[in-house]
Amino acid sequence: MAEVTSSSVFGYYRLAFLTFILATEVCTQGTSSDFIISSCRRSLVQLDLPARNVFKKYVRFSAIDPDGMTHEITDAVATKCGYTTSYDDWGNITFRTSFYSCYVQIVNDTYYTISVKIEIASRHDMVNAMSYMKVVSCPYVWNPREIICEMNYMEVSVRRKIPVISEGVFRSEPEDWSTAFPQAVGGLMSVWQVVFHLSSTLKSTMLIDAAQDIGYGINTTESRVLLRAPYNASQAVPQRINGVTFSTVRATLFYKQRWFIYLVDNAVACPVGNIGGLSTALQNAADKPLMPLPPQYPTLGSPKLLVFTPFVDDVRFVSGSIVWSVQKNISPLLTGSKTIQNSFIQFGVDLLNLTDAEILSRQYEIVDSNTATNIRIPVGAVGGYYKSHVVNSQYGITYTIRPFLENLWLDDSWGITKYTIIKDITTPFVQHPPVVSNVTILTTLTFNITVGTFLPDVLLINLTIGGVTLPVPEAVNLGYVIENKTLPNGNVTFILKVPFGDDRVTKETVPDGILFTLNVTFGFLIIPNEETFTTPATIDCLIRQPTVGPCGQKGGLLTTTLGNLDPSWLIYINNVQATLSSGLLSNVNATHSTVEVPAASNLVMDEVTSAGFAVTIPISIRDRVGNEVSSVVISCDPQSNPVVCLSDGTMEVSVKKLWNIPDMDLSRLVLRDASCRPVVLDGIAKFVFSVKDCRTTRRFEGNLMIYENDVTYSSISSGKILFTMYVTCNYTTNSTLVVDYSYEDNPTPTAQTGIAPLDLVLRLSKSDGYNVFYEDTEYPVIKYLREPLYFEVELLHSSDPRLELFLDSCWATTTPDMRSFPTWPIISNSCEHNEPYLTIFHPVRTDARVQFPSHLKRFEVKTFTFMDGGAAYSGEIYFHCDVIICDSSNLASDPVCTQMGSCIPARQRLGRSVDAASDEHRWVSSGQLFLLAPKMRADASSVISGIGRYLRYRNSDTEIRYFCGIGYRYRIHRDV
Repeated sequence: MAEVTSSSVFGYYRLAFLTFILATEVCTQGTSSDFIISSCRRSLVQLDLPARNVFKKYVRFSAIDPDGMTHEITDAVATKCGYTTSYDDWGNITFRTSFYSCYVQIVNDTYYTISVKIEIASRHDMVNAMSYMKVVSCPYVWNPREIICEMNYMEVSVRRKIPVISEGVFRSEPEDWSTAFPQAVGGLMSVWQVVFHLSSTLKSTMLIDAAQDIGYGINTTESRVLLRAPYNASQAVPQRINGVTFSTVRATLFYKQRWFIYLVDNAVACPVGNIGGLSTALQNAADKPLMPLPPQYPTLGSPKLLVFTPFVDDVRFVSGSIVWSVQKNISPLLTGSKTIQNSFIQFGVDLLNLTDAEILSRQYEIVDSNTATNIRIPVGAVGGYYKSHVVNSQYGITYTIRPFLENLWLDDSWGITKYTIIKDITTPFVQHPPVVSNVTILTTLTFNITVGTFLPDVLLINLTIGGVTLPVPEAVNLGYVIENKTLPNGNVTFILKVPFGDDRVTKETVPDGILFTLNVTFGFLIIPNEETFTTPATIDCLIRQPTVGPCGQKGGLLTTTLGNLDPSWLIYINNVQATLSSGLLSNVNATHSTVEVPAASNLVMDEVTSAGFAVTIPISIRDRVGNEVSSVVISCDPQSNPVVCLSDGTMEVSVKKLWNIPDMDLSRLVLRDASCRPVVLDGIAKFVFSVKDCRTTRRFEGNLMIYENDVTYSSISSGKILFTMYVTCNYTTNSTLVVDYSYEDNPTPTAQTGIAPLDLVLRLSKSDGYNVFYEDTEYPVIKYLREPLYFEVELLHSSDPRLELFLDSCWATTTPDMRSFPTWPIISNSCEHNEPYLTIFHPVRTDARVQFPSHLKRFEVKTFTFMDGGAAYSGEIYFHCDVIICDSSNLASDPVCTQMGSCIPARQRLGRSVDAASDEHRWVSSGQLFLLAPKMRADASSVISGIGRYLRYRNSDTEIRYFCGIGYRYRIHRDV
């Protein structure tokens, strides 16, 4: 029989048993017995019947004798005649028969033919049973004495050939034989009889027929005498050998004639633990320590409870292993023998030998000594199988394996003895409560629950939700998603998805949001024995509702606080992400943030209300995937009057797009006179009209002259007016203005001239935030290719707000000499160099460190733009810049400033523009400098230090050149 691993068993029988359980029987067996696998296993014939053919069936075995007579094999017949039938947990049946079974056909004690009839029926009375015949022939060469410990009987066969007397060699008779001799002398002649040795003084003699009537199997062939006995035979004597209990039968068979008595010793001893199994383990469950599972079976998790049997006589379960101890020097089998001259063992599974390489690969350990053979089998090893069970309504597992050990020894009395023990070992039940995991993603508004893990013999058959039990197919029809996921090791988990909006899901409003609760009980079935168990679970999911504080004013900023936020959520203002670096967001703590939006920003919108217009901030909160969690529109007080009244009688009215009018087209705004439309449409609709035009009306109130008009907007489809804004201008008709007038002579113009140095510095920032810079002691800085460099140029020690710093050109070289080659341009003619990658200017804003943004320029360099011969350059690199200082209020006053590149001031004035946030920016993580390929490692001692220092150098009154540090050049144009 081919070896089957536990994983292959799982996959094979899962499919088979699903068919048996969930479908009606549609297959009618034929008379062919090809599905019955037969094999010769040592001195046994084995028949294997797959579960797919016998599951939920009644099976009867019968033996056919050489005369063609049929003999049903009952339990009593099996023990006496040498038959064994076993069922594994998957429903497979194994049938074995001894070569010396009652009805075998023997030829010359070397060739054995066994005929078996197998009947399979769906009814207990075997009506309409299908019959199959299996005839198996096997050759075998016997050893002088062979003992086999089967699952339900013990068997010993002894060669009965009488040896020739060797001259000069006389052996003393064994003691038991001499004590049996009186019974033999007084026994009947010409019949075989048996003497049972119950003790050293107590003997029991009976005829063979009488022994067979009480359950013994006794037979003789041409060359052998056989004794077969049940473990619990009445003449069996329990004996303790090295801590293991043996069932021992000491018997002397004899045949008496007138001139001689022929005696044959047929002693047999087997460990009583051989009849143990799962039932034995479960009966020894109290007050036992825990045994963890081995690493070969990790996905079930840590066991909560283990029914542990310290030992089943010759088997112990220790630290995730099965330890089987097979004793040697079994005294009942060595009567009359003094020494064992040689010993050889053979180990295997399912009566198949394993090679040393196979034993090693399966991590079995075999330690053979003069007194015992100890075998350690890891729980879960190849050769056995796991099985699910339910004990006291709790799910758990066992592991079963069927090893055997064969000991062949030579002693000075009996010659060669082959001693074979067949085991069926099942580990104690290990409880494994299923683990229910909530993997729900809130934005999907669907519960996502996994439960497991299980062996593949577990099926999910129903769900109980809201007190209603639903079979899986019905639950699927109702819209629930039920999936089973097979893991790489063959185990399974089950997945359940239930929408939050399902009627069986409870909903409760709590202070932090809405709490959705799913109460579900999973119902499982274990195949093939249809054991059932349930796993209840309560899953809570809280949809948190962000809190919004009132809109406040802080200078030109509109501010509001958002609370009850998840740390992973992202905040968007009018679809623009608010970040710390953008200045739109500041964190208060882990759950609260403050939004700060300039009142003049195009992120702010207007909203028409019953009370008039309000400034609004549209905010949406999204998760990391981009799904919207919540949205809110925050209303703030208007920041400015949209109506401007000029002294010449001109009215100017500005209207923004309104938040609560979708897809508003500003060009459709009109005054009372529909021909009066906006003169400016640039995100804002601006009307400019005289108080005499556009059907503007006038009225007087006190000393005020009031001009009035309306701005309206109508629906494109219906023509209905969606909103109206009343605009008025008030002029005073009569008032008195008192003015004092005097004069003074203007002072005589004077000029003060002085010379002072303008200090400049080029810094390397550690990030795009430009708040932490490399110090002198940190140079040289090591950077890897593809890391951006963030530079800042600053005019130091000047408080003149009229000065503005511009970058004329910047470049990089491989030496400190700014005129050396090769060279790479970074900024050319004040423009970002864009071949092959763009140099990026970054804005400069006022903060605690920067008082005059015009005194600084910031730019980002892509380090992988430095190509050398077709490859990215790595190694030393130095940066140089030409810097120009101009009077920002009057650029034309300086010829040098008027000749600057086309990108000044458009790009380099980015930091001073209120619309800077609308430009495209690239924000990149920071790194380290001395350009290296990503996998290179540089020796810091080889990097030239000194970057970042500056020194002052004054050349003339009109042009000052600065050589700041190693590799930095600045040119400044200005009279100082």
